[in-house]
Amino acid sequence: MNLTIDTINKPHMKNQLFCLQPGNLSLEDLQKLIFNPIHIYLDQKTYQRIDESRALVQDVIDSEQSVYGINTGFGLLADQKISKKDLKELQKRLVLSHASGVGKPLESLVVKLIMLLKINSLAQGYSGITQNTLDTLIALYNHEIYPIIPEKGSVGASGDLAPLAHMSMALIGEGDVNYNGQHISAKKALDQAGISIVTLQEKEGLALLNGTQVSTALAIMGLIKTMRNFSIATISGSLSIDAVQASIKPFHPKIAEIKKSKGQIIFSNVVRDLLDKSQLMEVHQKSCQKVQDPYSLRCQPQVMGAIWQVINNAKTHLLNEANGVSDNPLILTEEKEIISGGNFHAEISAMSADMLSFACAEIGAIAERRIALLIDKNLSGLPAFLVNDAGLNSGFMLAHVTASALASENKTLAHPACVDSLPTSANQEDHVSMATFAGAKLNTICDNVLSILAIETLAACQGISLKAPLKSSPVLTQKLQLIRDKVPSYDQDRYFAKDIETATSIITNKIYYEDIQAKLFNHTDQ
Repeated sequence: MNLTIDTINKPHMKNQLFCLQPGNLSLEDLQKLIFNPIHIYLDQKTYQRIDESRALVQDVIDSEQSVYGINTGFGLLADQKISKKDLKELQKRLVLSHASGVGKPLESLVVKLIMLLKINSLAQGYSGITQNTLDTLIALYNHEIYPIIPEKGSVGASGDLAPLAHMSMALIGEGDVNYNGQHISAKKALDQAGISIVTLQEKEGLALLNGTQVSTALAIMGLIKTMRNFSIATISGSLSIDAVQASIKPFHPKIAEIKKSKGQIIFSNVVRDLLDKSQLMEVHQKSCQKVQDPYSLRCQPQVMGAIWQVINNAKTHLLNEANGVSDNPLILTEEKEIISGGNFHAEISAMSADMLSFACAEIGAIAERRIALLIDKNLSGLPAFLVNDAGLNSGFMLAHVTASALASENKTLAHPACVDSLPTSANQEDHVSMATFAGAKLNTICDNVLSILAIETLAACQGISLKAPLKSSPVLTQKLQLIRDKVPSYDQDRYFAKDIETATSIITNKIYYEDIQAKLFNHTDQ
């Protein structure tokens, strides 16, 4: 069954449709597809390339020449010729034996992205897969049948073998899936959705398992979170500037210009816009006696500008990897060759995730220092711990401790994963990327930083509230009001964890940060 615009499942026609052009997904496309119930399909030209690739595989089968992945064993067993009658069984056993992951299951959104990236790779016509198997994977995606994939078990070469095997199990009716909010067997889910179990053809198991889609999906999710955190931190850092009435002069455009840092220029421009027409800033400019502010305020342009550059570099690398073909061997139809290489090595995903890890950790590190500044009456000029009657009230004392604990944890997590390598497969696979772990810990860092930013946002808003009747800028006042609508200012101690949870839900709402993210990252000449 070709999943084209004419043949896609009729019961789901109410869903928005997206024609996947293999190898050409933008970050905007990925986010649109991940976070919305949109069905994908392929055009006829794509199926033609798939058929041409499959025909070359069939030529090898018919000629009985030995070609890795088609009629041989795998890894160190590549020299073992497999008889023609066992080739289909070989592919099934490959999937079953390689589904050896452990740990908690990956989130369904991550699994959805993994499936999308695998479809995007296979549909380019370099993998020798059949239409039927690819269409069945697309059907799983469109029906929101998400295989249970344990998060641990991949070293990032030869591809993400174990987790992709768990993904592929669903195609052959094995393993478990999430479907309609239930954890059920893959066979039961396929039966309910009216999808037939696949009999894997020659090379198809290897095409499904080889690839960097898991590590790349994790890294892309981390990229999206890091961009969001950067945008939220731009707002919280600006709120902190206003709360302590720091100087706007370090954000002067000429300072960024002569530093020759595009990220610094963009960040400084956005912060000046955020603080424009602030009453607190106007009073400061007239009466401030301080010569310089602490680095966590004054050096935000330099720190955040550097982070901006890392984010954009990682975005370029990860989009290339998401749109590339990373299985092995590759079917080169124009050259009429099947060539073994190493595109399954996820070093670029590992390095990109590691770069984002220390960049995102730095967002949290400098935010934690601003929280410390805000609660210190000697530095901020505000009441101790941002609350009146300090002593009777502890205010933000322990909220800052929480932020410190998270920032400290991130320092360990930010250690690069890609510098480690442990040989596998009896030393045949003797250098690996550890990209899957790099992506997983990146997401943990992002979540930690988000909590730090929620605490800074609450602290900075409290500082501004204590400065009443003076107000922040019109833009920041709108952001502050979104907080105050659900979290009142602190006149005395109360259950704090609930406020952090509420603030987190507010600042992760696109209404809060999307306008700022557009100014920070929507630049065509990045």
